[in-house]
Amino acid sequence: MRRYVRLFLFPLGILFLFAFQPSSNDEYIVIGWNDLGMHCMNKDFSNLAILPPYNNLMAQVIKKGNSSTNPKVITDEMKITYEIPGNTYSVGKTNFWTYAKHLFGVDLKDDIGLTGKGLTGVMDKKDNYYLAEGIPITPFTDNDHINEDPYQLAHLKVYNSSNIVMTSTNTVIPVSTEMNCVGSGCHSSEQHILNKHDKEDGFDPNKKPILCASCHASNALGTKGQHEAKSFSFIIHDKHAEKAKDNCYKCHPGEKTQCYRDVMLKAGLKCQNCHGTMKEIAKSIEKGRQPWLEEPSCGSSICHGSAFAEEKGKLYRQSKGHGGIYCSACHGSPHAIVPTGELTRDNVQNVALQGYEGILAKCEVCHGIKPDGLGPHNILLTQVKIEDESISSSGTKFNNPYPNPAINKITIPFDLNEEGNVNIEIFDMAGNHQITAVNQFLLSAQYSIDVDLRTLNSGSYVYILSLNGKKIKGNFNVAK
Repeated sequence: MRRYVRLFLFPLGILFLFAFQPSSNDEYIVIGWNDLGMHCMNKDFSNLAILPPYNNLMAQVIKKGNSSTNPKVITDEMKITYEIPGNTYSVGKTNFWTYAKHLFGVDLKDDIGLTGKGLTGVMDKKDNYYLAEGIPITPFTDNDHINEDPYQLAHLKVYNSSNIVMTSTNTVIPVSTEMNCVGSGCHSSEQHILNKHDKEDGFDPNKKPILCASCHASNALGTKGQHEAKSFSFIIHDKHAEKAKDNCYKCHPGEKTQCYRDVMLKAGLKCQNCHGTMKEIAKSIEKGRQPWLEEPSCGSSICHGSAFAEEKGKLYRQSKGHGGIYCSACHGSPHAIVPTGELTRDNVQNVALQGYEGILAKCEVCHGIKPDGLGPHNILLTQVKIEDESISSSGTKFNNPYPNPAINKITIPFDLNEEGNVNIEIFDMAGNHQITAVNQFLLSAQYSIDVDLRTLNSGSYVYILSLNGKKIKGNFNVAK
């Protein structure tokens, strides 16, 4: 039996619930996300501090479009509140507040973080987004101070000027203490780490607690440190490369937390594929690269290419795309690009919106209709037809496209013998990206797609299918 599945490849918006203002026909959605796939913190601050409890939430509110109006990102007359259900306090789960004055020079009220934010509050309005920076959440819920829950959900609610809730969403607010230098089986104690600095001029290993970034510069914390001490990121990667054997989870959370959990992991990519080995990371810093401020690029020619590049001079987590929507809003946070292995949490917004996990792919979410033309990254509204639901025994391959040469439309059949995120792109013979025909999670089956070629000139073209780190290609001609 032949079935048809429409995959709307126009990633905008994340929605858990939405409501209507009684006196208005306007509809709104809210997109919530975390700026990083994982935030880390010490649990004990009595000896040393690498990172404090400090988490960031971002959000955008979109006024939904219809057949006569386009959707619009708004901040006027709207406010967003945040809360973490089941995690209402942090004092007692960590001793950070006991040592905050000594480490950071500020007197903090209980459960208030370094920026003045608490575990509940109102997000700050920015340019075309909302931000709650420095939320002092711990990975321990109110009911369990022993076992970490690193992927808790924050609940965001949008209010209009009449204080009516217009829409709401849930999004992951990740945090873990599983970066412990002792717990990872390396150092015998934190005091042992401090004692190894006893030959440094003016350093007293018994004058505790000590903020590592006070000597070792940290772009994550914005400290300049002492030049002769070198940056924290350089020291960690350079000094530990041989001992850690490129096991990033020795320091980054962690064997239990598994903070790197996204689609690239499922495709077989390791940390080193993007970042390099620990020695290579250290060497790049030594040559002038600024850690945290200069990182691997999605738009690199060896990765996704210019059609999926970040904004010039910005990182992925800072970049916006179609309609002023942040890349992370549709794709997920760095190291947590959806669909992730943490399906019930990272993907909850997308599943609630479109019925399946992965990149947000329904144009109607923001537009209210199925718009014509190319979407973000030149993605089309492509009709994917399932020709045969049985698992393909012939491997992943393209079958002959037709008609060939084509004029305004071509049908491209293909077989998948494994499931995964399928990307089919069309390039001209000079290697310039023209169209993204498919960018969607598909099961093993036999498919075909109808591609609109009206934007292409006469000539020869190459189409490439990428799936789980593998690539296959075919070609066709356009004659007009």
